[in-house]
Amino acid sequence: MIQVKSFTCNPYQENAYILFDETLECVIIDPGMYSGEEQNAVLKFIAEHKLKPVLLLNTHCHIDHVLGNKFVYDTYGLLPQFHKGEELLLNSVVAYAPSMGMRYEVSPLPEVYLPESGVVTFGSSSLEIIFAPGHSPAHLCFYSADDNFLIAGDVLFHQSIGRTDLPGGNYEQLIRSIKEKLFVLSDDCKVYPGHGQSTSIGFEKKHNPFLS
Repeated sequence: MIQVKSFTCNPYQENAYILFDETLECVIIDPGMYSGEEQNAVLKFIAEHKLKPVLLLNTHCHIDHVLGNKFVYDTYGLLPQFHKGEELLLNSVVAYAPSMGMRYEVSPLPEVYLPESGVVTFGSSSLEIIFAPGHSPAHLCFYSADDNFLIAGDVLFHQSIGRTDLPGGNYEQLIRSIKEKLFVLSDDCKVYPGHGQSTSIGFEKKHNPFLS
């Protein structure tokens, strides 16, 4: 069984996640850690639970989701993995971070890029890759069929959706991704978004004002 731990990070209040199972292998997803305090909270959790980080995944490569990539690489030797279509976004962060008043330690690039579909594995667990562009050009979500939850990144939020006014965003594509890729999951599937509180597929079907 996969356990999920979230950390709220950086000025954008981004949710970083650690997923781990009974083997104690763990996956770090969207490490937005920015301050030393945020970095230490993640280090402490991993150490106290005797976890072994084996994967670093990015749902997409906007600044708030990659601020901790370099820290994770320096600490655990893990290169990020994301879809190749996000690489231009990642490479642009170094140029726009100063204008946003953000200190950015440049993320390393992947050796392994993730496909539009398939599975990533750790310990005795697996996550299905769901290609859900619209907020960004090649956004990925990660779904656990066994434990019935979705790491949604910035596609779907509690009573909201990802913004589409950033470079590479597309509103119609985002709505299509949600309805065709996410809303086919069970109503009781728990959704862990990139910002804000968790929700469920069924709740968003009924109550999300952007999707009625």
